[in-house]
Amino acid sequence: MKSTVRRTSFVLLLISAIVAAGCASAPTLTAFKTDRAPCYDRSTQPQTSVVDAHLHFRPFGGHALPFEEVVSYLEKTGVRFVNVYGIGQMLPVSSPCTYYLDCPGTPVTPTLKNDFVNAANYVLKAPPGLHMTLSMTFPDLSQPASILPGMQLLEREYPGMFKWMGEVNMVKQALFNNGHQPVPRGKLAQWGSFMNELRQRDAPLAVHADLGNDENPTKFLPLIEEMLRLYPDNKIIWMHMGLSKELTSINAALHIQTMKSLLDRFPNLMVDLSWRVIDDHYFSKPDKRALYVPFLNEYAERFLPGTDFVASANKTFEVYRGELRVTSRIHRYLDDNAFRNIALGQNYFRLLGLDYTAPPVCTAQQR
Repeated sequence: MKSTVRRTSFVLLLISAIVAAGCASAPTLTAFKTDRAPCYDRSTQPQTSVVDAHLHFRPFGGHALPFEEVVSYLEKTGVRFVNVYGIGQMLPVSSPCTYYLDCPGTPVTPTLKNDFVNAANYVLKAPPGLHMTLSMTFPDLSQPASILPGMQLLEREYPGMFKWMGEVNMVKQALFNNGHQPVPRGKLAQWGSFMNELRQRDAPLAVHADLGNDENPTKFLPLIEEMLRLYPDNKIIWMHMGLSKELTSINAALHIQTMKSLLDRFPNLMVDLSWRVIDDHYFSKPDKRALYVPFLNEYAERFLPGTDFVASANKTFEVYRGELRVTSRIHRYLDDNAFRNIALGQNYFRLLGLDYTAPPVCTAQQR
């Protein structure tokens, strides 16, 4: 009996040590507050990102995971910085659906609801070991006159708290069956008032703009180019590299050349690497990855990491951890400079003007 107890105690101590070691391998938030932080050893420390710049704390419909539970997912996986997205386009409150694709024909319409819920949770429940950036997700880009008043309302209620706008939809083919249509090109010139306000606040705009589909891979490129041409001084993030479930077979060389052209012409443009569709159809394919990795290394200061996790009540920690791992898999192939800028957050800190510094990556001699 005593032997059994001793073995059980030993096992519990071993498990505790393993868990502690795993947690210790991820830098704490305070480690990013100094330029003298220990170097980051890629051979022993996680390859997953310390930043989730694209996480939806609220679902399209139905119940959300509790705010504290989502926070616990971040803490357990070593994520120290997160964008608190709502979902700006929601299913009707009378709908039994959680996900819009399960309910074709049901309208998905813009709303401020989630931004208010997120802000209230942030004020009451934001933990000290996690840096959270509130984002405005409500805008309907096809109704630009409504956006500045919405921004002003949020500012009155939560002054100085919203530092980001997005994810907002310019063209999202997945929502076509739920009433969404691409923003008419003529509407783009009417964005001036809220885009000027974003510039004044130095706040980025994260835009979902599908590049095209498998039949016409660059169908919506003229719309994207027009937005960038009209607002070159705004910080704009292009979500998912323009990819989607409707575009899973674009020639990698064409896709990369398209992104290079935009990045070269528009210095304030950044690209979001969130959503597992990128890994599933592109980064996980060795022949395609061999083209994307040099591109990511070359333009290392222009990319942001994220999961695109949607915190509906049917999700679990294992789902979040899986999404983080999948969307971070490309990191292991990046050079140290790109890894530091993307996975360790330097691009994110620079974009938002945060007083944080990514640790240097250990050299071979330092390991």
